[in-house]
Amino acid sequence: MSGSTPFSLADLAASGVPFALLARDGETVEVLTGDVVDVPLLADIPLTDADGTPREVLALVPFRQVVERGFECHDDEAPLRCLVIDERRVLPLDTAMAQLPTEPVPLGEPGFDIDDEAYADIVRRVIAEEIGRGEGANFVIRRDYTAVVDTDPVTAGLTWFRALLEHERGAYWTFLVSTPGHLAVGASPEAHVSAQQDAASPAGHSTVTMNPISGTFRHPAGGATPETLAEFLSSTKETEELFMVVDEELKMMSAVCSDGGRITGPHLKEMSRLTHTEYMLRGTSTMDPRDILRETMFAPTVTGSPMQNACTVITRHERAPRGYYSGVAALFTPRATGGHDLDAPILIRTAYLVDGRLRVPVGATLVRHSDPYGEVGETHGKAAGVLGAIGAIERDRAAEAVDEDAPAGAPRRLADDPEIAALLESRNARLAPFWLDPQASAGGPFDGHTALVVDAEDRFTTMLAHQLRHLGFDVTIADWSDATAERVAAADLVVSGPGPGDPRDDASPRITRMREVVSARLDAGAPLLAVCLSHQVLADRLGVGLAPLASPHQGLQKSVDVFGTAASIGFYNTFTARVDPGTTEIGETELAVDAATGDVYAMRGPGYASVQGHLESILSRDGLVTLERLVTHALAPVDA
Repeated sequence: MSGSTPFSLADLAASGVPFALLARDGETVEVLTGDVVDVPLLADIPLTDADGTPREVLALVPFRQVVERGFECHDDEAPLRCLVIDERRVLPLDTAMAQLPTEPVPLGEPGFDIDDEAYADIVRRVIAEEIGRGEGANFVIRRDYTAVVDTDPVTAGLTWFRALLEHERGAYWTFLVSTPGHLAVGASPEAHVSAQQDAASPAGHSTVTMNPISGTFRHPAGGATPETLAEFLSSTKETEELFMVVDEELKMMSAVCSDGGRITGPHLKEMSRLTHTEYMLRGTSTMDPRDILRETMFAPTVTGSPMQNACTVITRHERAPRGYYSGVAALFTPRATGGHDLDAPILIRTAYLVDGRLRVPVGATLVRHSDPYGEVGETHGKAAGVLGAIGAIERDRAAEAVDEDAPAGAPRRLADDPEIAALLESRNARLAPFWLDPQASAGGPFDGHTALVVDAEDRFTTMLAHQLRHLGFDVTIADWSDATAERVAAADLVVSGPGPGDPRDDASPRITRMREVVSARLDAGAPLLAVCLSHQVLADRLGVGLAPLASPHQGLQKSVDVFGTAASIGFYNTFTARVDPGTTEIGETELAVDAATGDVYAMRGPGYASVQGHLESILSRDGLVTLERLVTHALAPVDA
């Protein structure tokens, strides 16, 4: 309950009890106190007491929790820490500000744990060895800014929290969490996932929201202007980086929401020294909020895509565990109607203080266009954004621009500039209407048919499954390791899915199994659709050669001819099936081929079809209609 008696933050700090301060609405500070419980699994977060009474819980979820999904990490055994809230107060913002300390906190021995040249070398290796070998589209590799702090940790945290409230704008959460031996304070710009019951939600349903943010514009000296921001928004790298993370989060939305998720935006996330671009994704779910959190661990904006392999790449190239960086702070609040709402921002733009040492982790998103020294600069900018906001380094006050036409002291909103608004809106012309428009309920031309989608470690399969359901299929997704011969044989249609890696890798159990799935359907004459990696596997089985691309097509949109019809499709491939230009057939197989390179974009033959691109991607404007065409062809022998 909200407290009505005089309350002192200084007394709270001196008491030694665990507490959290949250600023979420720009007008108040929530003060949460309670007991700390560390639990091993998300399912163990104690949302009820022994009598079944609902409880409010704030959980700090570390990156290592990805082990729950079977993903790799440097396991530092950072605890899944729960503040079980027994008292809640709400202070007006000005009251809280007046009680918070202002004396600067000195830093000793400041600097990055990995120097600039070493980090640039890591960037080069990731581009060449990971993106260049088909391991994924983008990866986030971090380094840490560290310093020694002699000030009492809670006093330091309260000082930094006040500075964030005063100097940082645009944050989704500004927060301080103080528990035994660990303090975290930050201003996260990004809501990873929320699940709220609102007036539009049927009983037992939640409106799930995700907020992919990507692209970082560092405000120049003197402040951001429409002209400098327009140059940033015109960058191919920054645009494609955002599209890729939207695709990755739509994979998660399609796994937890029956309606798959709808995109709105893009918008600007304007902060004091940085501006980001963002979309909003919304859908409806009946899942327990802890399960929603598990299925969405963690944001591609701080890991990469595809998610599972991104964790493997992070483990290969980062030198130390992540702790809570890129995890989430998750607030579970009881509903009057039963169950809990979930509000979970990403733990970025956050400073950690443990055993007298400050740590500010920052990362850059590496894509095929990345410039190593540009990514070095991005980490400097992100670290400076946090350190300047908390007052640990001198702030660039000129970067906090003020619009002459706005009320005195009001921050300038670049998003209100007509040219900027038009540039943002123009991005959607490239995207698939299926994900932008309201989606009709399932039911379509393939009602009564079953489909098995085989996942080769790329959860684009969840988006494929959603589109297939939209077309009327009863769809099941099976991991490659669980795609038994019986399951493969039983489905009306098998969709052999995409995944990372080299399709020529004879040592990979995953590649071997995907070959077996494709061969089983071909040998049985049973309907098959092969996508991306599986398209390459099918091509190899049919005698078409495979080769690496000179430049990976990760997040690339192309207009290609698919059997006489032009289609705008998104590609995420490093390898390609290739024939001599002009070749249109091999035996009974018809090929859709690039006239100049001989790259094979699609194939079809008796009972099978394939496509190199991702028809389910937001980059595939013609994805759904092309998917329906290929599936219709694959099923034709069955229906004849």
